[in-house]
Amino acid sequence: MAKKILLASAIIWGIISNGHVFAQTGVDSVGLSLAVANYDTAIGQQSHLYNGPEYEFYDPLIKGNAYVFDNKVFTPGSVSYGAAVYSDIPMLYDLNKDVVVVLLYNRFTKFSLLSERVHEFWLLNHHFIRINTDSTGKAALATGFYDQLYPGQKIEIIVKRAKSIQTATSSNTVESFFSATKDYYVKKGGFYFSFGGKRGLLDILKDKKKELKQYIKANNIDFDENFERATVNVATYYDQLTK
Repeated sequence: MAKKILLASAIIWGIISNGHVFAQTGVDSVGLSLAVANYDTAIGQQSHLYNGPEYEFYDPLIKGNAYVFDNKVFTPGSVSYGAAVYSDIPMLYDLNKDVVVVLLYNRFTKFSLLSERVHEFWLLNHHFIRINTDSTGKAALATGFYDQLYPGQKIEIIVKRAKSIQTATSSNTVESFFSATKDYYVKKGGFYFSFGGKRGLLDILKDKKKELKQYIKANNIDFDENFERATVNVATYYDQLTK
């Protein structure tokens, strides 16, 4: 046991000295990934990553699924959890429960990470951040994970993706299914503003509304075709205008 503790301490020091764990914007450091992998191997069942409740899949009779982008297969991702970043972890993001699910090192047992310890995670080429409601309960956003579409300089674009179980009743049956919602927000001047379309976005960015409308027209930006890409394009141009 003493040898395992000493080995763990050495590996943890390796993680700290190899990778600015808390400051990086991504998790692509080879040294950091290797250190984390070695740490998990050395600690095994004592790994701090595996300390949440066991997770169970939903009743297969419920139509659809609870997972982000309808991805119901464990996919390698990275998560900032507690005091470390863990890379190449098989993960799912359950939108109904708003929890990150990981496979135990045995690749069989499923665990929900303790959400209050998850600072951010990267999955399916998206960066999710955790926002906490302040103690007064007056914050504009509910506590939870938000997909950071655009981490800009003057503004930030995030979306709250969620799913819930709904029921539909016919004359003979009751059918359950997952229903998805998306709520979009701009963070500007330290405040969050919700919007649901092009008009709402331009109203929030009204100090450059004329220029943005000209940019949208000149570049044939179609919000109906791909709303999120169009929103990011407009936000990026807004940042350029306000440098």
